[in-house]
Amino acid sequence: MTTNWQEKIHWNSAGLVPVIAQDAVSGEVLMLAWMNQESLTLSISEGRAIYWSRSRNRLWRKGEESGNVQKLVEVSLDCDGDTILLKVEQIGGIACHTGRKSCFFQKLEGENWYETGLVLKDPSEMYSGKSK
Repeated sequence: MTTNWQEKIHWNSAGLVPVIAQDAVSGEVLMLAWMNQESLTLSISEGRAIYWSRSRNRLWRKGEESGNVQKLVEVSLDCDGDTILLKVEQIGGIACHTGRKSCFFQKLEGENWYETGLVLKDPSEMYSGKSK
């Protein structure tokens, strides 16, 4: 399934590469996930973020349960070829399974973590009891 452009990517021993999702307009980092060759190929062909879920051991189309799809705007590879950056349009404005805009809502102050960022939607409304 490897294509020429994928040969430049340094996949880890599990065949995965970390992927940062960034809001294409604001520049805010939304989340970090993983992709394998199939999920990256499908993401590009479908124009939406499709990740590899390590916990479920299967493809995960972002928003398949919550409706919070990430439309691809741009795909970049870092200088070492071991991290992908997706610039996305975050449908619904929620990237995190906690109902927040970004997964990076815990800030360290001194020796304590504090939650920031409003919960925009109750996760139970997005997932109906399904796993995240």
